[in-house]
Amino acid sequence: MKSPFAVRFILLTAIMTIAPAVFAQAEVSREKTRDRLSALLIRLGPELKIDFHPNTKTPFDYLGWLKDGLTNSTSFEVHLNVTTQQTIGVRVYPHYNNAYINIDKARNGAQLLRKLVQLNSSTFLFWGADDTGDVFTGYTFTLESGFPDEAIKIVLESIRNSDKYVGEMRPSIDGSSAP
Repeated sequence: MKSPFAVRFILLTAIMTIAPAVFAQAEVSREKTRDRLSALLIRLGPELKIDFHPNTKTPFDYLGWLKDGLTNSTSFEVHLNVTTQQTIGVRVYPHYNNAYINIDKARNGAQLLRKLVQLNSSTFLFWGADDTGDVFTGYTFTLESGFPDEAIKIVLESIRNSDKYVGEMRPSIDGSSAP
């Protein structure tokens, strides 16, 4: 019978031997997902009138801008991120009067938060705020069943629809009336 120390040593040795291979495989998978997402964004960008490009700060992020056809927002800043957890996160920051919508800077932050929660029960994309209080809408894809080309396209096409919800937020943001 082996001592508990010997068993721990054997387990630790096995983990140290296997772990790098597992992490390397996960990184290769993440890189393949990034490359496939890049090809999809290059193809869809002109059709959706969103100018996508790799984020220069983070190699697994893409950034795009939607500016045309908006009534309430000056633009939508679109972020896509290939995560280490086999997901693709989409976060879209509406810009109102050329600035982020921020809960702390809003005329009525509590009312704005209430509106975001209400929108979560009635809109396709979910709504939230990041660590700095900037409002975004988003979607998260899991990659367990493969790469979701068509689903990503549907979500990206749906971004433009969020402009009307920014209009509904206007009384909370600056006190102006909703359209």
